[in-house]
Amino acid sequence: MQLNPHLNFNGTGEEALRFYEQLLGGKLLSLMRFSETPMAGQVPEAWRDKVAHARLSVAGTILMAADPPPSHFTPSQGMALTLTVDSESEADRIFAALAQGGTVRMPIQSTFWAKRFGMVTDRFGTPWMVNCE
Repeated sequence: MQLNPHLNFNGTGEEALRFYEQLLGGKLLSLMRFSETPMAGQVPEAWRDKVAHARLSVAGTILMAADPPPSHFTPSQGMALTLTVDSESEADRIFAALAQGGTVRMPIQSTFWAKRFGMVTDRFGTPWMVNCE
């Protein structure tokens, strides 16, 4: 059994996945567009090049994602992806990149449980917690 996070984007799925791939040193394993599926005729014309299903491998974990049709999209809430890194400099680097164009919910800082911890929602609407114990 595997438990994999699945992110929904509002039309920015490919941009977000390529950003995460580069930032986190991941590998985009697959990216299927709606135009490549039997659903091509069931989504608006402008949505046919959007992501129907994608898989990104990051440090042995698979992150899945899609751009659901506009009538099916809801922003992420009540959850966050947590990145645990080995160095303070790596925590700061990743946090800064995620914060660009996003919303810092808790600045990265020293806490009683971690050398560095911060919370941010990136420009794609994904909530993150960056942690360096």
